[in-house]
Amino acid sequence: MPKKHSGGGLTTTQQAAKFLGVAALSGVVLAGIALPAAGALGLATKGTVEGFDEIPANLETPPLSQRTKILDSKGGLIASVYSRDRTVVKLKDISPYMQKAIVAIEDARFYQHGAVDLKGILRALNSNVQSGGTAQGASTLTQQYVKNVFIEEAGDDPDKVAQATQQTMGRKIQELKYAIQVEEKLGKKRILTNYLNITFFGQQAYGIEAASQRYFSKSAKDLTLEEAAMLAGLVQSPSRYDPVNDAAEATRRRNTVLQRMADVGDISQAEADKAKASPLKLKVQKPKNGCITAVSGAGFFCDYVRQVFLTDPVFGKTKEDRAKVWNQGGLTIRTTLDPQSQQSVQNSIQKHVYKSDKVATAVTLVQPGTGKIMGMGQSKPYGFGANETQYNYSVNKSMGGSNYGFPTGSTFKPFLAAAAIEGGKPATQRYSSPYEMDYPDTVQTCGKPWVNDQVPKYHLENESESEKGPYALKEAMAKSVNTYFVQMLEDIGMCPVSKMTDKLGVVQGDGTKLPQNPSTLTLGSNGLSPLTMASAYAAFANRGTYCTPIAIESVNTADGDSLAVPKTTCSQAMSQTTADTINTLLRGVVDSGTGQEAGLQSRDNAGKTGTTDSRRNAWFVGYTPNMSGAVWVGSPSQKVEMEHITIGGVYQEKVYGGQVPGPIWRDAMTGALDGVAAPSFNTVDIPDAREEDDEDEEDQGQPGPGGKKPSKTPLPSFSIPSNLIGGNNGGRGGQTNGGAQGP
Repeated sequence: MPKKHSGGGLTTTQQAAKFLGVAALSGVVLAGIALPAAGALGLATKGTVEGFDEIPANLETPPLSQRTKILDSKGGLIASVYSRDRTVVKLKDISPYMQKAIVAIEDARFYQHGAVDLKGILRALNSNVQSGGTAQGASTLTQQYVKNVFIEEAGDDPDKVAQATQQTMGRKIQELKYAIQVEEKLGKKRILTNYLNITFFGQQAYGIEAASQRYFSKSAKDLTLEEAAMLAGLVQSPSRYDPVNDAAEATRRRNTVLQRMADVGDISQAEADKAKASPLKLKVQKPKNGCITAVSGAGFFCDYVRQVFLTDPVFGKTKEDRAKVWNQGGLTIRTTLDPQSQQSVQNSIQKHVYKSDKVATAVTLVQPGTGKIMGMGQSKPYGFGANETQYNYSVNKSMGGSNYGFPTGSTFKPFLAAAAIEGGKPATQRYSSPYEMDYPDTVQTCGKPWVNDQVPKYHLENESESEKGPYALKEAMAKSVNTYFVQMLEDIGMCPVSKMTDKLGVVQGDGTKLPQNPSTLTLGSNGLSPLTMASAYAAFANRGTYCTPIAIESVNTADGDSLAVPKTTCSQAMSQTTADTINTLLRGVVDSGTGQEAGLQSRDNAGKTGTTDSRRNAWFVGYTPNMSGAVWVGSPSQKVEMEHITIGGVYQEKVYGGQVPGPIWRDAMTGALDGVAAPSFNTVDIPDAREEDDEDEEDQGQPGPGGKKPSKTPLPSFSIPSNLIGGNNGGRGGQTNGGAQGP
């Protein structure tokens, strides 16, 4: 006698019969055989349900996870990303051969029965009783679709996938109830369409369109009889019948489908025989998923777009909400990336720095006035292999970048100059600027004064002994005179500089505010990212207005709906006169100063070089009125001193910001701006205030603003604890000790 279930005293078979409904199935009590009694066919009683009323009343079919397309600003494809490689298509866009093949092999009576095929169940029951097991199933196409919905809902969670695929009585009953509801709500054509769009076909292809592209490099609407039969045969066991790995087994399975199509009258026997004799004729496309497939070296920009989506609240209140939308996919994301600029960045990088070099470079281009990221690349390609990395050296840690960014050296000096000018200092400001000096005894901050209480005192010197003042600002900027800017900082204090960098969006690579000490706020001893620097310098080009960087212009869903996207925020960081003055000063750097090798010949341009202690980092940050760009060269681990080194096949005795980063910037900008208008800067008149007289030599030894004469103390530098250096953390960059080496 069949066992009874504790819930209500009904056997499992009686519960199933009650659920299916005698009236609904014309009084056929044998419908209960679809869910055989415990023990009758070797099925365990575990997993049976307490009662049918506990099953949810409505089937909620989730939107199918699809591939997301990331496009450049012109609509060109950068990369496709997906958790499921799927493109949903309508039934009219699926070959009639495919529609017939899948029905013939999976559920030949699909158009004759309802959600449950009683004849199929009886046939399977007879077969299973004869074999003593469960060798033959009787799931209809609708039931298979419902099961696939459960699997789709489970995503990549292994526990949920296991639950969705478990062969328990409760699961079978749930699938049956849902199948009945689906039949009532959707109808046969919609069920077939959904089934073909949700089913897994192997080789990472979900849905018939992705499968058609994967195996035959064509659309599903163009599938031939032989191709459709092969794909239909995959559904039962994608790994066993995989044509890529076992063509013979796939051919046998395809021929089984063809014969079945002939048996049910979809094709003639002659058509079947002819198709059986045909080879598979695969034209396989390898899966192309993720930013690793991005074109023109845009993998890091692609990953930055992903990071923006997953972290910006505009795409969802919580990180779980944002991740759900991203993983669901089906999005078309148009970005700010300009294909001309990106290709120019990549060409320049490949010309000047090899991926196998001991050092790397990162380049970022930003459009002044809009904040749009126009180009982003680096010499270590996006990937997992030798001389590849997934760390984006152009951005902050929170967006996939290095731990701390990279010390910027003298490229920080324009921020100090802007703060001084904004505070009323003239562009002709002079300081004694000796070759070497102690840092001031005290420097005012926004709070408690900074005190040079180190023994021996913190000390600095210029790049060359010939650099001895007095200097005015114009020449000091062109020559990148360290002592001049330390004296300027002592004069105005650190608070104005800190406030200026805040307005320019300048934060450390780890996202924290810059500390108030002279080395940081004068000589760029703390790490920043190229994107931060390019965006800040863009404010000079934009006459003092800073705009936050953006990467996404629009996002559309698979249904054509538009999602809100992050917008740039622009604010006046300094007066137009201050910005115009900085532009005039930095033009001198590329005209006659340390950045001459970076200068553009055909348009107004300005910029600043930077090199840090021991030449571990070299920078050039520059701009035109309509493009700003930052170039960093150095070792991500901060362990390589760039002396007597070969970079890009060229030997360098000593690396300077104007020598290696400068030409990279020049070539990247030249290509990016080819064919683009060349507007001029608004400039100011800055007279040459340097006094050439017999007292120069005496002046160079005079006290600076702090009243202290230069000291000959040996040259200690700021010491940063070793645990703050990020070079040993997964290949990410870190801080170095000290600041600007010189130009």
